[in-house]
Amino acid sequence: MKELIVGEVLKPQGIRGEIKVKPFTDCAEDFKRFKRIFLDGEEYKILSVRAGAGEAYLGLRGVHDRNAAELLRGKKITVPREEAPEPEEGRYYIADLLESEIFTEEGERLGVLSDIRQAATDIYTLKDGEKEILFPAVRGVITQIDVAQKRISVDKKRFYEVAVL
Repeated sequence: MKELIVGEVLKPQGIRGEIKVKPFTDCAEDFKRFKRIFLDGEEYKILSVRAGAGEAYLGLRGVHDRNAAELLRGKKITVPREEAPEPEEGRYYIADLLESEIFTEEGERLGVLSDIRQAATDIYTLKDGEKEILFPAVRGVITQIDVAQKRISVDKKRFYEVAVL
């Protein structure tokens, strides 16, 4: 089962076991679409969700008080990929892009996407054997993404202008 990391537990919220979550999704409201989440492989049914100030607040079955919520602090929240909402056109889940082969538009294979670091502009890491190349996912560099074929095309000239070799 492929899982997506969709957030991180920041801290308990209040005394009734609610947790404050930093979402890794486009919007904290996305948590309203989930019926369950996983923390360290353990399933939790979502009883309540509210969003505000860019964060989500979750009430979970089995987390009855602040002490129980405190034990979840810092844990990554995952959901099965098939239960996640489909991203908008032109948007992608990191898990769907990882391990994609990267080619120039001319067909030259550059390597495999091994990591994406989220920042103001995502930073992609491609591996070619032992060599790692970092490049920003900025306009004009990536020309096409085919999730089904696990293939990303880049503009060769622009790629070498911005890549950190």
